[in-house]
This record gives sequence, C-alpha cells and structure tokens, in this order.
Amino acid sequence: MTPVTLAAQHGFLSPTGVEIAFLLVGLVTLGAALVTVTTKQLVHAALWLVVALGGLAVEYLLLTAEFIAWVQVLIYVGSVVVLLLFGLMLTKAPIGRSPDSDSGNRPVALAVALAAAAALVWVVVDAFRTTWIDLDGPAQGSTRVSGEILFRHWVLPFEALSVLLLAALVGAIVLSRKKNGEEG
Repeated sequence: MTPVTLAAQHGFLSPTGVEIAFLLVGLVTLGAALVTVTTKQLVHAALWLVVALGGLAVEYLLLTAEFIAWVQVLIYVGSVVVLLLFGLMLTKAPIGRSPDSDSGNRPVALAVALAAAAALVWVVVDAFRTTWIDLDGPAQGSTRVSGEILFRHWVLPFEALSVLLLAALVGAIVLSRKKNGEEG
C-alpha cells in the first residue's frame, strides 16, 4: 500500500489511537497547567507543574521523539522542579494558602494570556500552513538529528537558562540567611 492511498484512507474524522491518546494527554496537561497557575498553594503549584511537564514528556513520546522526552523528564521534571521546591523552602514561603500570592489582577492577566495564546496560535498556523514533513528523509525525532539541532542552534539559550536558574538559587540562599542576632 502506497503512502498516498494510506493517507487517503486516514482522514480527519477517523483518528488513530495515537492521535486520541495525544489529545487526551494534551487535555490533562492543559488542565494541570491551569491548576498550576490558579492554585493559591505554592507547593501544590509546583507539584501540578510536575504533572504538566510530565504530560509534555508523554506527548514527545507519542511523537516518537524519545530523546527529547527523556530530556524533558530529566531536566525539567527532575532538576527544575526540585530547584523550584528548594528555592521555596529556602525562602520560607508559606506551605498552605497564601493571601500574598493573589494580586487581584486576574482579569487583566486572563486577557493578556488569551491575547498571547491567540497570537501564538496565529503565528504557528501561519508559519506552518504550507509546510509538509518529509517522511522519506531522516527521522526528525532521532537522537542524532535532535542533537545536531540542539548543539548547533540552541546552546546559547540553554546556557542562559542555566545561568538564570543559578542566579535564582543564589538569590534564594541570600534571602534565607539569617542576619546577626536574628532568630529563626
């Protein structure tokens, strides 16, 4: 069976199991992300962030990008969330509900978030409207292709992110230190 006839048989209204799983995991990930930004408990927000980032890793697995999925798990779920929780504990952030975490700007924040999401969807749809994936070329999710792209084009942003995370950790340590004569 040629790819053309296979593509003709498989349409928008007959999704495969992988496409259904992708949609369901995407909805769970979106729900976890919404709970992350709407909860008033900082530790719960960090734990929901683990669910959202784990959902993204599952999405990468469904797209057959195993290397990127494991990087997502090891770097973001493992390191970044642990660093975030470590910073919360060092700064003695409240564990329970925090009235200080709500600034009262929810309507403005929601409007900005919706405008940003609409702009992002518009840009992505416009940029990739006529782009087709070459299925006969090298696998785009393979470790070799991903590594070449990562180390050729994305090294500087990753290094900038690591410096930013280090600065946040140092700032948390400085804020948590007791001054002379101060009791904990």
